[in-house]
Amino acid sequence: MKVKDCMCNEVCCVKPETKISEVAKIMSQNHIGCIPVCDNNNSLCGIVTDRDIILRCVACEKDVNSSPVSDIMSTNVQYCAENDAINKAQDIMSQNKVRRLPVCDSQNNVVGILTIGDLAQNDIKVGKENVCNTISNICNSHTQNAE
Repeated sequence: MKVKDCMCNEVCCVKPETKISEVAKIMSQNHIGCIPVCDNNNSLCGIVTDRDIILRCVACEKDVNSSPVSDIMSTNVQYCAENDAINKAQDIMSQNKVRRLPVCDSQNNVVGILTIGDLAQNDIKVGKENVCNTISNICNSHTQNAE
């Protein structure tokens, strides 16, 4: 199975200069917990999560209305390609302890997102044991990435 067969292909992206308050509104309106950040060429340059907003913005008393998302986004973004085998994506998620993985095309443009929820919804095709192992690998760590 390929990543493109399992991922969500309706993904919201923002620019680095987007204000954190706007990012939070997009998350709320779309019921999502992360948003890829893309540069002016629509290439992936970062990712921001609801957790980033809490820990890197609210807890640090940044102004959500004036601070750009680039102030709090993660820039060392793990991602996979849409034509990668699903087990390759699972390995990336497991090794990096990330629950959400942007999916990019050959030009590094975001075309989707793969989440542990997507894996769980496709557990028959992906393999129940593989999904359980991936979730276990992501969650059972003493060092968690800010993801």
